[in-house]
Amino acid sequence: MSLSRAVAAEATGTALLLAMVVGSGIMAERLSGGNTAVALLANAIATGAGLFVLIVMLGPISGAHFNPVISGVHAWNGRLPLRACGLYVLAQLGGAISGVIVSHLMFGLPIVQWSTRLRPTAGEGLGELIATFGLVLVIQLLSAFRPAAIPAAVAAFITSAYWFTSSTSFANPAVTLARASTDTFAGISPQSVPLFIGGQLIGGTAAALFSRWLVGHRK
Repeated sequence: MSLSRAVAAEATGTALLLAMVVGSGIMAERLSGGNTAVALLANAIATGAGLFVLIVMLGPISGAHFNPVISGVHAWNGRLPLRACGLYVLAQLGGAISGVIVSHLMFGLPIVQWSTRLRPTAGEGLGELIATFGLVLVIQLLSAFRPAAIPAAVAAFITSAYWFTSSTSFANPAVTLARASTDTFAGISPQSVPLFIGGQLIGGTAAALFSRWLVGHRK
């Protein structure tokens, strides 16, 4: 596939992913009657199911990264040229913001807003480290041994990580930045963004190094 088509796929996929995350969060919060556990369950199921579809649909075109950490790891492993990686990241950031805006429009909310949902603890930062470590490890190991299993495995891992991590598993800098611009169930305050992105970068780097050691000469 041409680079322009791949970049368009990354932008579109990331936009749809954020529409799924934010839109399902808004719907879940409105319908759950104040039950946060029910809202989180609905948000997790919608996100995991949608992510599976996006990876299956767009994977053959761009690899379906939707995540600067994943694109960075692929560039480090030699699977993605540096120029393409830079364009992927820009597309992911733009797509993520677009997905949030579309969600606001769908649900009749102000387009421009900032989240007031603080996520300030070291435990939540560790949650992002673990979530991103696990996500990168899943992709790297399955890329080496069982690539056909990646869509289902990534979707299942993210659905699970919504519940077993203290941060509810953002595991994606583009997603984190975009979710700072929505004061809804899926939001994160701008003050909490550096903590989350720091955990994501550390977790992604650690997983890239560990997976390379595990698989030896394979990429």
